[in-house]
Amino acid sequence: MSVLPWACLAAMLCFALAMILATLRLLRGPQAQDRVLALDTLYMNAMLLLMAMAIRYGEVLYFEAALVIALLGFVGSIALAKFLLRGEVIE
Repeated sequence: MSVLPWACLAAMLCFALAMILATLRLLRGPQAQDRVLALDTLYMNAMLLLMAMAIRYGEVLYFEAALVIALLGFVGSIALAKFLLRGEVIE
């Protein structure tokens, strides 16, 4: 009996729980910085969840979706940080 499917399932459950908690912080965060950090955590956990699914099911499509989420999340984080610091995204 292989341990890998069970380990991937446990990791997917942990990532899903982390996404739920990050969503709660995103909705309840008292400041904009808390919400930006929750959004960063949310996209990172979504990417890791897709990576665990790719390992468990052996599908390449999940890896590609995780790469797209990582790229868009990084660009979104930079734009939000710039907006919070300067009040505008494009100078």
